[in-house]
Amino acid sequence: MDSVISVRGLRKVYAGQTVVDGIDLDVRRGECFGLLGPNGAGKSTTLRMLLGVTPPDGGSIEVLGLPVPAQARRVRERVGVVPQKDNLDPDFTVTENLTTYASYFGLRGPPVKARIAELLAFVSLEEKAQANVTTLSGGMQRRLTLARALVNAPDLLILDEPSTGLDPQARHVIWQRLRTLKAEGKTLVLTTHYMDEAERLCDRMAIMDHGKILVTGTPQELIRTLIEPQVVEVRGPDISAWASVVAPSLVKRIELVGDTAFCYCGDEQPLLQALGGNTQFQFASRRANIEDVFLKLTGRDLRD
Repeated sequence: MDSVISVRGLRKVYAGQTVVDGIDLDVRRGECFGLLGPNGAGKSTTLRMLLGVTPPDGGSIEVLGLPVPAQARRVRERVGVVPQKDNLDPDFTVTENLTTYASYFGLRGPPVKARIAELLAFVSLEEKAQANVTTLSGGMQRRLTLARALVNAPDLLILDEPSTGLDPQARHVIWQRLRTLKAEGKTLVLTTHYMDEAERLCDRMAIMDHGKILVTGTPQELIRTLIEPQVVEVRGPDISAWASVVAPSLVKRIELVGDTAFCYCGDEQPLLQALGGNTQFQFASRRANIEDVFLKLTGRDLRD
């Protein structure tokens, strides 16, 4: 296996609390790998350790064939990062932001101008080249942040919630650009709270909670092996009474959330037939997805 990232027994402790607890992780060359988990699961700390920004308290890290943190500077020269929050310079134009960032890698002169023009075309910002960053929409700023991460032609791209806060149109543009990068052979590591985004983009993913890797696999593998294939969502008054009396004989598993019962089935037809003449409830049937897997493994309790 040609691994771009290889992690063994990685640990990090803050103030006596273990936030990354002995994880093993491999990311293969040319794949989009998703690192998923609730808030506080240890994802961001793991990414910071991969980049050599946060020192580990145990275990080993190898990125692009180099040990981290010992060779972290050399690693960062070959990595592009899209942070969770845009940190563009508000005093600069679009082009000035990219030019200044390129200079950090020792990139200057005509080749950089050509590279910037190419990147602005890639993220559809050619017409905004001389615009001040503060005049850009949120979606434009996110695309500019992606372009900035590509200035140094990185071998590995790390994206921390790349489409958070974007409208559907902007999200789809970001997704299209990431698919193009993967098709070009780039290796992507993605964190996101949008399960549909992870399912659409990721070749493989790891679900993490309380500092541990719970499962790793393709989206299809995880859905097939960890969750019932069909879900019927039933909503209405006294749903808990219905769920305790009627549903158990018709479904494999039920999760109650407010006035909704999530009914997980091997075969949904008996439940749908039973609900067909019931005017008390609203219901909808669908196939199980990665969000169902995620919630089964990490729970439905709110994380802050």
